[in-house]
Amino acid sequence: MNQTLTLPVLPELQVDQSALTDGAWQSDTMDGLVLLLPKDQPNAVDASPWAETLRQRLDTSPEGTNPVVFSSPTGVRTAIGRISGDTSCFARLTLARKLVTPLLAERPGKLRVISLLADPGSAGAMAEAILAALHAALFRLPMISAKPPEPGTLEAVSFAGDFGKPDLRHATATAEGNNLARWLTQLPGNYLTPAIYRDYGERLAKREGWGVEFIDRKRLEQLEAGAFLSVVEASPNQDAGILHLKYRPKGATGRALALVGKGICFDTGGSNLKTGGSMLGMHGDMQGSAVALGTLLALSRMKFDRPVDCWLALAENHIGPNAVKCNDVITALNGTTIELINTDAEGRMVLADTLALASRNQPTAILDYATLTGAVVAALGNRMAGAMTNRRQWVEPIIQAGERSGERVWPMPYEDDYDEDLKSEVADTLQCRTTGAGDHLYAARFLGRFVDKDIGWVHVDMASSGTHKGGLAQIPTDLQGFGVRFGVEWIRGEASRT
Repeated sequence: MNQTLTLPVLPELQVDQSALTDGAWQSDTMDGLVLLLPKDQPNAVDASPWAETLRQRLDTSPEGTNPVVFSSPTGVRTAIGRISGDTSCFARLTLARKLVTPLLAERPGKLRVISLLADPGSAGAMAEAILAALHAALFRLPMISAKPPEPGTLEAVSFAGDFGKPDLRHATATAEGNNLARWLTQLPGNYLTPAIYRDYGERLAKREGWGVEFIDRKRLEQLEAGAFLSVVEASPNQDAGILHLKYRPKGATGRALALVGKGICFDTGGSNLKTGGSMLGMHGDMQGSAVALGTLLALSRMKFDRPVDCWLALAENHIGPNAVKCNDVITALNGTTIELINTDAEGRMVLADTLALASRNQPTAILDYATLTGAVVAALGNRMAGAMTNRRQWVEPIIQAGERSGERVWPMPYEDDYDEDLKSEVADTLQCRTTGAGDHLYAARFLGRFVDKDIGWVHVDMASSGTHKGGLAQIPTDLQGFGVRFGVEWIRGEASRT
């Protein structure tokens, strides 16, 4: 039986910031301690009442050990992080996870972060990273069990020292968006059908004050959205559709920015049926939509001052007597005819009509997320996402947004001569190539047909970043929810440019 769960919220965590005094070192005011030291200034420990112990512990640790974890002279479990001035955001988030993980294993009620860094900017950046890591670690992914989850114990974290003015609201907002994306992606397929997903989206919209519209199959038929509909021909339930969410902050005017996400709640491959273990994990093929939704939630929490539209393509790709076949020709919403080559390349089909629909609203820019191709995994591994854009001048800003957010994204070529390999003898375009490398590049060229040329567009193929064994950056689980921090950074940067 299909069931719905309660939408997740961030665990309550009291956060405060204060000057560094002798009282900050007292053991009765904390259950765990993170101590931040400058990597290149060993004498910084002299400012601590534990100077001798700290110096001895650091001197006896193997070279390169970071963090160093030990029990303080007062018995407080302590993790020392040595910070370089040129530490990247990704490295800060990674170190933050390593700092908090052993302390949270002790199930503390209170953590304190003490900074002996001379640079308030570096200290503030580490404060943001630590808060992000705490929210990621404290969050509980859905577990379908009669046994209730063990409640967390951490209630408060305090920052003592000169942290400048860290943007803790940003850290909290993006953590909430990331946690929502991870939570949705973890749900089994029978707990996240398109109908259930729609219900979650509409409940979230009501809670957050967003506008909401669901474009169901009947309406998609009227719109002649053949690309999207070709994917759901064999679906036993008529619940597929495009969920359109509208964030409209008070006083905001002008054209919206747009987020688009691939929301395939389960993918059998269709007529090109997946074999062996290839179908395992395909309930997570909606990860792009979850990240788009999480990005919208984070922007809302930050009270972003521009309107944003979010378009989620919710569907399942099933096998059955009505399923489309190889070499079938279908017509997309914008009139483009497509010769089907592989029904397991369904993501680009639902995205095609969703991008065309989003383009009709003439947004200032479109950012789409999709777990789309294995080719991008072959190109990049599982530590960063690939991106393609129809604006050559955006290549460097995409890299910079990834570096500033700690979610690294690397641009790939988007050149029009690739279209020569997608020529069909019976339609305007092939859906994909029959053989050959570079499918992520051809997928982007295909999708670009459905974006108005006057609209700047970034396509993020996150198949290479959705999961990473053992966690990545601040995330302690294999499932990453990758893309929320990048999306917030990109959208805010694009808003400042337009």
